[in-house]
Amino acid sequence: MSQLILIRHGQSLWNAANKFTGWVDVPLSERGRAEATIASCKLKDYRVDVCFTSKLIRAIETAVICLTECDDICGGKIPVIQHEADDEDWHGWDHYQGDPNEELPIFTSAALDERYYGELQGLNKAQTAAKFGAEQVQLWRRSYSVRPPGGESLEDTQKRVVPYFQNRIMPHLINGENVLVSAHGNSLRAIIMKLENLSPEEVPRLELATGIPIVYDLDAKGAILKKTILDQ
Repeated sequence: MSQLILIRHGQSLWNAANKFTGWVDVPLSERGRAEATIASCKLKDYRVDVCFTSKLIRAIETAVICLTECDDICGGKIPVIQHEADDEDWHGWDHYQGDPNEELPIFTSAALDERYYGELQGLNKAQTAAKFGAEQVQLWRRSYSVRPPGGESLEDTQKRVVPYFQNRIMPHLINGENVLVSAHGNSLRAIIMKLENLSPEEVPRLELATGIPIVYDLDAKGAILKKTILDQ
């Protein structure tokens, strides 16, 4: 049996300002850092062997706080961000393989980034609803296949997230390792859609609060045995 822990990043500064964020690399707010710290405490009785995040700082910050505020979650290991071989900007850092006895790897990937909101990025959500109509904005935000202007639909997001999940994350789970994934509302919706076999009609209604861990107990084939939301 293995455990998959999913967490949407803590509140970002643009979450607090009610802005569409998407791929804009906005850090956590003070509240967001507190949410990640509380999540770490909720996870103190769990163990993580490997972590995956998006390349956006709010997800990376959340992962690091979760893994370091309560030391037991890492089993005494030091989290180390490992930049993978296809990340040409890191000047060969990927050549460092790490020490699995002393370090817990954190892998970052753009495949786990938030949905790209295109022309909506940076706009206030309430003002955008006033301009275009609440129904249209809700369609852009929550429908499965409708794209916001110049952006991605949830369906587009799923098409990049799910292959990465199956090819890079699931093998660790099948191998019996416990995995933490720190990502975003829509990239996590894509993973949950796959895990829980949700329909395109069901997944847009899936609400994910910031900083709340979701724990899946999985069998040797990756099927769900139990789901626990650590919201208390």
